[in-house]
Amino acid sequence: MKIQGNIVDIPNKRIYKGEISFSNGKIVAIEEKEHDIDQYILPGFVDAHIHIESSMLVPSEFARIAVTHGTVSTVSDPHEIANVLGISGVEFMIENGKKVPFKFNFGAPSCVPATTFESAGATIDSDGIRSLLENPDIKYLAEMMNYPGVLFNDPEVLKKIDWAKQFNKPVDGHAPGLRGANISKYINAGITTDHECFTYEEGLEKLQKGMKILIREGSAAKNFEALIDLLPEYFEHIMFCSDDKHPDDLIVDHINALCARAVAKGMDLFKVLQCACMNPVKHYNLDVGLLRVNDPADFIVIEDLKNFKTVQTYIDGELVFDKGVSHVKPVAFEILNNFNCTKKNVSDFKYESSTDQIRVIEALEGQLVTNEHIAKATVLNGNLVSNIEDDILKMTVVNRYQDEKPAIAFIKNFGLKEGAIASSVGHDSHNIIAVGVSDEVICKAVNLLIESKGGICVVSNSEQLVVPLPVAGIMSDKDGESIGRQYAQLDHKAKQLGSTLNAPFMTLSFMALLVIPSLKLSDKGLFDGTTFAFKALQC
Repeated sequence: MKIQGNIVDIPNKRIYKGEISFSNGKIVAIEEKEHDIDQYILPGFVDAHIHIESSMLVPSEFARIAVTHGTVSTVSDPHEIANVLGISGVEFMIENGKKVPFKFNFGAPSCVPATTFESAGATIDSDGIRSLLENPDIKYLAEMMNYPGVLFNDPEVLKKIDWAKQFNKPVDGHAPGLRGANISKYINAGITTDHECFTYEEGLEKLQKGMKILIREGSAAKNFEALIDLLPEYFEHIMFCSDDKHPDDLIVDHINALCARAVAKGMDLFKVLQCACMNPVKHYNLDVGLLRVNDPADFIVIEDLKNFKTVQTYIDGELVFDKGVSHVKPVAFEILNNFNCTKKNVSDFKYESSTDQIRVIEALEGQLVTNEHIAKATVLNGNLVSNIEDDILKMTVVNRYQDEKPAIAFIKNFGLKEGAIASSVGHDSHNIIAVGVSDEVICKAVNLLIESKGGICVVSNSEQLVVPLPVAGIMSDKDGESIGRQYAQLDHKAKQLGSTLNAPFMTLSFMALLVIPSLKLSDKGLFDGTTFAFKALQC
């Protein structure tokens, strides 16, 4: 087969009229050739760090949508499903992904559970990590979130890193805000990347100390503007990623959008494309073509080098997307889950107290980090309750793996004036997490998810909306477009109830992520991610 267009040669920083010949999945020739075809051919985009589960789609369905944006490959950490189902969850992701023409590259989840301060559905110890890394389908040791374990020489943590070194596979990092001598020790342990930088200065220090930095722009965490000015000088050591991207956002765009934004800022096209297409392939040693003779025929055709709108996507020479139509077909699969708690009573969400002040989680727009806020307590009949006027709302995390008393905290900046929202997508252990204006609506939302064995929901005074997520309680068994529409409907409803957050459900899902400072809530209680210790709700 042959295709003609303006060939974008990233390493040599040139664009020329040419023709690509490919056969049996490989590029056999690239020749300069005059033609009148006004389109551009370049290597496909690679998302350098993503949790497929956060799209609420199984890998095969994620692929069907991603190819429409010119994405041909992902570097995927399956620790979300691993926290629910362990190694069997990782195996599900690999096998489901193999059923479609897309290049998933899964890692061995390094932190299952993420901490010992929460209840997860599974554990993967260093022996489990060894067995995963032995598998050629596992390309790297996924993000080492337990940075205190690295800093304090935790033997089990260091064993996991050592296994990656023995199998000659990269180790991904996760060290938000870590600076100075601590980040030096973290890097010296053999950790090569970080996608958690949220300031220019932090990213610069890590780059200067030898790390590769991933510029993240997901549905909740958005660090593009803070970090993009690092690209012109450090383009050889920067990659693009989304980390977590909800289905409604995935339908709209992917890595292509980051390229468009960077070019719009006047950045060199070839440097931008090196970050988006080449650097992940080289760092992770991926079997993904880079538009060279004898490479896999993985490339995309786009309309222009401004908006990066994809016209066609080829993977191993197969046309998987063509002029608005994805040719990636849905596949059948067995549904796996781990959801064992029973319905709750309103009284389970009461918090008896007569305190004057409470610690409050302050959610921040576009960030996974939170602040600790001290607020005046609102007490009604001896029970701590939401204060709608001051936007101090009651929040809960409910163990979904067994029946335990719900953990209670309070959160600021969700803005709800009515009702509640809840999700069983609660990083990283995926217990049920909910926030609402009263104990009654919180209980109702939690029970909706228990009934459906996982999902996201909105409860108002007049209606209840649920999107079931039966696959591990975090993914749908339906197609991406319908899930995207349903998710968008719930997102819209949450905003109608008063939420001012750009992505209320995505933000909610990170409020139980203990490894991100400062204050979070696990099913066991309020937790300080800076000191790695529980804190009292009452001051």
